Amino acid sequence: MKTFTLALAGAALAGPVLAETHANAYDAGLTYGVRPAYLVSRMEDGALKDKLQSCLGNTPARTHFSVGHRGAPLMFPEHTVESNRAAAGMGAGILECDVTFTADLELVCRHAQNDLHTTTDIVAGPLASKCTTPFTPASGDAKASAECRTSDLTLAEFKTLTPKMDSADASATTAEAYLGGTANWRTDLFVSGATLMTHAESIALFDSLGADFTPELKAPSVEMPFNGFTQADYAQKLIDEYKAAGIDPSRVWAQSFDLSDVLYWIENEPEFGKQAVYLDDRYEASDDDEGLIDPMDAATFKPTMAELKEMGVNYIAPPLWMLVTLDDSGAMVPSVYAEEANAAGLDIITWSLERSGPLTSGGGWYFQSVKDATNTDGAYFEILDVLAQQVGVKGVFSDWPATTTFYANCMGL
Repeated sequence: MKTFTLALAGAALAGPVLAETHANAYDAGLTYGVRPAYLVSRMEDGALKDKLQSCLGNTPARTHFSVGHRGAPLMFPEHTVESNRAAAGMGAGILECDVTFTADLELVCRHAQNDLHTTTDIVAGPLASKCTTPFTPASGDAKASAECRTSDLTLAEFKTLTPKMDSADASATTAEAYLGGTANWRTDLFVSGATLMTHAESIALFDSLGADFTPELKAPSVEMPFNGFTQADYAQKLIDEYKAAGIDPSRVWAQSFDLSDVLYWIENEPEFGKQAVYLDDRYEASDDDEGLIDPMDAATFKPTMAELKEMGVNYIAPPLWMLVTLDDSGAMVPSVYAEEANAAGLDIITWSLERSGPLTSGGGWYFQSVKDATNTDGAYFEILDVLAQQVGVKGVFSDWPATTTFYANCMGL
């Protein structure tokens, strides 16, 4: 048994967190910290606030409703060991590794194949010259830029990088300054000593933390096949690493924005395919058969929800704004998209809570469909309540999982 200590700014998540093979041993260290109570205090008076206030003294319990979105990246560098320990310590029952590959075809946890310039120190280190596009300083009206891919490096080289908060200073004139730019509602307090992970390492870590798995197969930035590595090879390798680790398929929700990846798993790895998640990014209305959709117009859903179900898809995961809208009274209600998904028998997962900063100005991209009703941080719980009680989502990704864990525990989810 190993003992870890997590000190989380703004959440008071401190003390021993026990990493054991069995979830019940690790759950002894779960804590909400202070953030859920703070968010409850920001809510408007009413029955929901009263209910949540009554739960503030409850003992936390792990729940699959709470999904760690890249760990707990509101305060920790995403896709690091430390970020995921924090998420598990807040009761996230499922943890995410976004999966991409290196030059030597090893799978690693990164949100995108081409994000190393914003999530690590590569542009200011000895591997900077290996970047697809090395750092270019800001000059006149031109912003500072770079593009560095995991496929630019071998796994051994990747492991030498130092992770940081996802950010870049577009006004930078030096590579060192470009590493800055962290949003003012995040923090660099927990960057020091953060540890990158391979996909296989994430499997071992999440298992030891008592959590289950939701790997996302990321779209490559390179042309496929890459050195003979096909898209099918890529999708298969992700599954093979769970099989090699002896993980039961019922604990894995493999995700992709590419429907063909999901259909590959359904056909070739049916036990894993049962829980494969189609991440839906068809965001806006279009008359093009291959185009985008309007979540309030079922006629734009191509394929339809029923057609997806007929293909063998059981889980669909849109951004949370696609699932909710405002009625004539200004109350949050399920969207047509949510109603159609439920009618087709699709299970719904959504993303991502606490991703875009304070809600005082409407909440940004993730809350665009209900921006007129999200003008205080307490609205996080209001939208969670609609998603859970009216839309019926099975899980919610969050950048600070304590919030979602607390709500789920209070409501008995």
